Amino acid sequence: MKAYVFPGQGAQFSGMGKGLYENSALAKELFLQANDILGFNITDVMFSGTDEELKQTKVTQPAIFLHSTILAACLGDTFRPDMVAGHSLGEFSALVANKTLRFEDGLKLVYQRALAMQKACEKEPSTMAAILGLEDHVVEEICATIDGIVVPANYNCPGQLVISGAIPAVEKACEKLTEAGAKRALILPVGGAFHSPLMEPAREELAAAIQNTTFSNPICAVYQNVNAKAVHDPSEIQANLVSQLTGAVRWTQIMHAMIADGASEVIEVGPGKVLQGLFKKVDRAFPCSSAEL
Repeated sequence: MKAYVFPGQGAQFSGMGKGLYENSALAKELFLQANDILGFNITDVMFSGTDEELKQTKVTQPAIFLHSTILAACLGDTFRPDMVAGHSLGEFSALVANKTLRFEDGLKLVYQRALAMQKACEKEPSTMAAILGLEDHVVEEICATIDGIVVPANYNCPGQLVISGAIPAVEKACEKLTEAGAKRALILPVGGAFHSPLMEPAREELAAAIQNTTFSNPICAVYQNVNAKAVHDPSEIQANLVSQLTGAVRWTQIMHAMIADGASEVIEVGPGKVLQGLFKKVDRAFPCSSAEL
């Protein structure tokens, strides 16, 4: 069974999607449509922008979404997923790929999400930190003892968990986790505390947009971030997508669930190879590849 997975924020690079635009009429049409929907030429930033320009949340999120969904569309009949999943932002790409969302609707939601997250980040100084070399339950237990908001946010793979919250609470948690034996507790260069209670204003803003968007029956199950389970029901998918902004990304659990449910190979659709690397941390022999035209 083929599992198609879609990357999240951080996978962007200058020049992303340019080859698709130049070599596929369908890709060019979709990129130009995206420029119209967004009201600015995101293709200019994707194809020739600086790293700093690409790091802006309002650019990064739609850029990665476009690279992933347009590549999936260009695969045509060879794109036959038995299951899909996406890391954080990548969940929107996965939902377009499995026909739950229309391309235009997915792009509009991703752009609204990016702007809402940016606004939430500006309300309160906050950050995230990568914790390496501890079991998940140890990180969870220590975060629960810290005054202030700090929570597990991204369960990326065994031994790698990202925490998220208010700056003083994250810094204190890093101290305690280092004392508990973490190999590294590294503050990340991010704009705010994604996948934490501090994203509540963004969740509320996005909830209305998601509720007003049509979600169709998917062609295959999506393994969603908040529950790491195969979901087919459009209303359940919708509710989980709303919860995702303040809930944790349970990617470690998603990988285990996909393998347990019969995935025999993983194909990453979009920029980079981050998700393939995470699967290799679960099983070094697991067949992983990048989608290519």
